[in-house]
Formats: sequence, structure tokens, C-alpha cells
Amino acid sequence: MEQQLDTAQWYRTFAGHTRGHSQDYERLCSAIADDQTILTLLAELPQPRRQPNLLLASVRYHQGPVHDVPRFRDWLVEHWPQVRTTMLQRRTQTNEVGRCATLLPVLAALPQPLALIEVGASAGLCLYPDRYSYRYHGDLHTELGPTHSPVVLDCTVAGRPPLPDSPPRVAWRAGIDLNPLDVTSPDDITWLECLVWPGQPERLRTLNAAVSVARAQPPTLWSGDLNTGIQDLLRRVPTGATPVVMHTAVLAYLDRGARERFATTMREFDGYWISNESPSVFPEINAHAPAAPTEAETFLMAVNGTPVAFTAPHGQRMDWFADHHPAAL
Repeated sequence: MEQQLDTAQWYRTFAGHTRGHSQDYERLCSAIADDQTILTLLAELPQPRRQPNLLLASVRYHQGPVHDVPRFRDWLVEHWPQVRTTMLQRRTQTNEVGRCATLLPVLAALPQPLALIEVGASAGLCLYPDRYSYRYHGDLHTELGPTHSPVVLDCTVAGRPPLPDSPPRVAWRAGIDLNPLDVTSPDDITWLECLVWPGQPERLRTLNAAVSVARAQPPTLWSGDLNTGIQDLLRRVPTGATPVVMHTAVLAYLDRGARERFATTMREFDGYWISNESPSVFPEINAHAPAAPTEAETFLMAVNGTPVAFTAPHGQRMDWFADHHPAAL
């Protein structure tokens, strides 16, 4: 029963995160949190596999209904073996391209050109910040990036981030993931589409546009654990390029010991480490940040362990508070 209570709270919390962004998911997760039948089914899975977005994406992957709570419940109970198998095989690898808009000011401020390494890369769509266009609004206004790019990312800015005149120059790019997705695989792209919440057609359009960019020159992705594979990737960085390791919404899936091992490696390597995670992932970094905005879910972006900004999970907002240049960190 305690496990079911924990799962129920997880779904209530996720319902709050989707409020104002996906009405379907807010309704479903609120209902699941009070449905003992569904909670009992979820209890068959290892705790990390009960994740709300994993369940909902798996239902959509099998073309189940998500717009009506009673139909969703009946369908899920009937098709649970299929959904359960997918939840055990797949991962929540939301390749949110919009996050490039919050990473860009830091990337462009570093010594150029860059050798980009993304951990938890999914299909590697965030490895192409130089090939997307950007529109910043709010305290600062600017547009930059290739005018022919099919990907145009909008971001509202608070504070004074070092917005550049042009995107960074990327000399080399690679990623690592436990289960890399293939941008040339229709099945893998379908899974990525299922991870985009219903009611967010712009996110879906941006995802598919980024896939078209990546397919023109598919990324180099390694399969493996970030703690055991990062050193090998760092050794592959070409001479003359600034090594940059970045990650967003990845380290929360590791236990504290694994996070600390990774952070130790990052603090010791000769390059730049950009983390963009929930503030709770690295309490020692969060301790040096101001109070977070009041939004339901906010990430904390840091450079080499020094916090610089709060960011929205899908890259739609950036609250910059740092008073120092990223390259000096």
C-alpha cells in the first residue's frame, strides 16, 4: 500500500506539472492517482518504470485513448500486457529541442569552436544548436541563427543573459545514452512523438523539424552508462575544439552515488560542464542560487557547478541571475 501511495502522489504531482499545458494529461493523472485498479497494475513494475509520462506515452504508442478518462481506464485494463511490455522496454527520452534556447547563451559565450558531448542524448537533437534559429523576448529582444532553418525556438528572457549575435560554432558533436534513438528509424521517431504531451502541436512540429535537420547528418551516439562512457568520449575530442559536456533532465534518473561520481568527473576535466536539471538533483549547487520562480516546475542551469539561471523544462523561459561571464567559470 505504501508503494501505491508513493505512485499516487507521483501522478498528482505530474498532474500539477501539466496544468495549463495539457488538459488531457492533467485530467488523466488526477484520475489515476485515485484509481486503485490502475495503481495496482503499476505496482507490478519497478518503481522507476511507473513514471507518468512513460505510462501515457506507452498508451499513445499503442494508439490508446487519452482524451476521455473512462475510455482510457477501460482500454488500459484490457491492453495492460502490451503497455506493460513497452513500459519495461522504453524510456522517457523526451528529446526537447526547445532547451537549446536556454543553453545557447552559455554555449555561444565559450571559446569557439566547440566539441559538444551530451549525456542522456536520446536521439541527439539537442546536439545541433548551431543549426536552429532563435527568437528571444522579454527583458532582451533578439533573433539569430540560420534564416533557412526549419526549427525556430522562442524563449522569454528575464535578466541579462549574454545573448550572442550568432549561434556557436560546433566542430564536433557526440552523445551517450543507455538506449540511443535513431533519427532514421520511423519507430523511434514515433516514440519521441508520443512523449510530446497532447495539446502541444507546436512542440510536435518543432520535434519533427529538428528530426529533419538531424537526418541530414545523423549524430554520433554511443550506447552506455554516462559514468563509464564519458571518459572515452572526452578522449575523442579533436584538438583545437573546446570540450563541453551538457545534460538536461537526465541526472534525476541516477541515484545520489552515481550523480556524485559524475559530478566529480566533471569538476576534474579540462573543459566546460553545463548542467540543466531540477534544483534538487545537485543540492550543493542549488544552495548558491537565489529562490526559484514560483512556476510548478523549474530547472537550474549551472556552468562548472556555478548556477547561472533558472529555465523552463521545455526551454520556453529563462531567468538569468548570474553576474559573471560563463567563460570565466
